Amino acid sequence: MGRHTTATCKLCRRENEKLFLKGEKCSTEKCPFTRRSYAPGQHGKRPIRPSEYGVRLREKQKARRIYGLTESQFEKYFDEASSRKGATGEKLLEFLERRLDNVVFRLGFVTSRQAARQLVHHGGIVVDDTRVDVPSFRVKTNQVIKVGAKGVQLVKTMMEKLPDHTPPVWLTLTGEQEGKVLAMPKREDIDTVLEDHYIVEYYSR
Repeated sequence: MGRHTTATCKLCRRENEKLFLKGEKCSTEKCPFTRRSYAPGQHGKRPIRPSEYGVRLREKQKARRIYGLTESQFEKYFDEASSRKGATGEKLLEFLERRLDNVVFRLGFVTSRQAARQLVHHGGIVVDDTRVDVPSFRVKTNQVIKVGAKGVQLVKTMMEKLPDHTPPVWLTLTGEQEGKVLAMPKREDIDTVLEDHYIVEYYSR
């Protein structure tokens, strides 16, 4: 399954909640979910009683869409998480949070993960003095993430839209366009609203 290429806001309507995929637009009256908070399509307004399988599928799809991954990418993360010690769901979220595009978003350099992915892909992010253009790059403790020359103006504009942004406790801002990884993210540090045990149950069926 390829990356979703149609209207992004339809994904929020499909999951019946705001996933904040469009940054600042999601907090305005222009947000399509605010105006049409029902599933897209001809029969979107029909009430649906989801099955146990459907509930678990929707939770997996929601996680995949929040972090902007294809089906095969998400499955690889799950397979790796399930092979590690500890709770599989918590490990899965840790790996997703440690993606460079997510870290750039969490630091408040941009207003959405989609914008963060573009910024990284275009060479606008430097990790420990080395330019990294791979959004899936997994950060480690004590690594320094800063905006490179190619992204300075874009990030400056976007950060003005997030003047009161506070990074999660496992990250910190060390400069105007620079941050540092203080520790690995724990489940209680991740504010993404997901029932990760449903995702584990989906793949364990």
